[in-house]
Amino acid sequence: MIKAEVILDNAAWKKKTRNISKLFNKILKNIPKKYNLKNKKTIITVLLSSNSKIRKLNKIFRKKNKTTDILSFPIKKSIDNKLFYLGDIIISYEFMNKPKTINLFEFKKKVAKIFIHGFLHLYGFDHKKNMDFYKMQKEENKLYNLVKNKI
Repeated sequence: MIKAEVILDNAAWKKKTRNISKLFNKILKNIPKKYNLKNKKTIITVLLSSNSKIRKLNKIFRKKNKTTDILSFPIKKSIDNKLFYLGDIIISYEFMNKPKTINLFEFKKKVAKIFIHGFLHLYGFDHKKNMDFYKMQKEENKLYNLVKNKI
């Protein structure tokens, strides 16, 4: 079983969502079993943040002084025999809340899609080359179609 520990770093997230950790955990609950590690509880940390925080992290860790919608940091570390830490995902509120007139349903849909994107990065998917981009996009769409009725 995979669980998300959610940290709010930007108060604006509270305006759009009441219990966003529920959304992430519903998605994870419906992820195919091939992503579960046998006999281990898997943890992901999700930091819901802002453009300014993501810019700082992007500059420090990726040497890119610009904002982005999401950052993923795979850790892949066994804590003990029963617990595995997969990594961290950071999502920018400003990117998710575009346009500012976005309704709650579209906002959640957008957050779910970007979360799945970040989740796949934690498992080693990438999109630097066109072939990898299409492979990752196909898997994103497959996972989103599995969970979209659950959100």
